[in-house]
Amino acid sequence: MKKCKSLFVAIILLLIVGAESAIAQCAMCKGAVETNMSTGRNVIGNGINAGIAYLFIFPYLTVGVIAYLWYRSSRKEMAQRVALREQLRNALNG
Repeated sequence: MKKCKSLFVAIILLLIVGAESAIAQCAMCKGAVETNMSTGRNVIGNGINAGIAYLFIFPYLTVGVIAYLWYRSSRKEMAQRVALREQLRNALNG
C-alpha cells in the first residue's frame, strides 16, 4: 500500500513539473495558423480547431464506454452474488 501511495505521489509530481511544457502547441500547427492569420484568412484556423476538438473527444468517450461496461459487469456480478446468497440462505433455512 505504501509503495502504491509513493508511486501515486511521484506521478502527481511529474505531472505538475511537466505542466509547463504541456501548454506548448505543435510547431507545425502554430506555424500554419500564424501564416494564414497574417494573410487575412482564417480558414485553416477553424479546421485546426475542429481537429483539436475531434482529438479531444475520443479519449473521454473511450473512458466513458469502459466505465459503463465495468459498471454493467459489476452490477451483473453483484446480482449473481445476491442470488447465490439467497439460494444458500433458503437451503440452510429450508
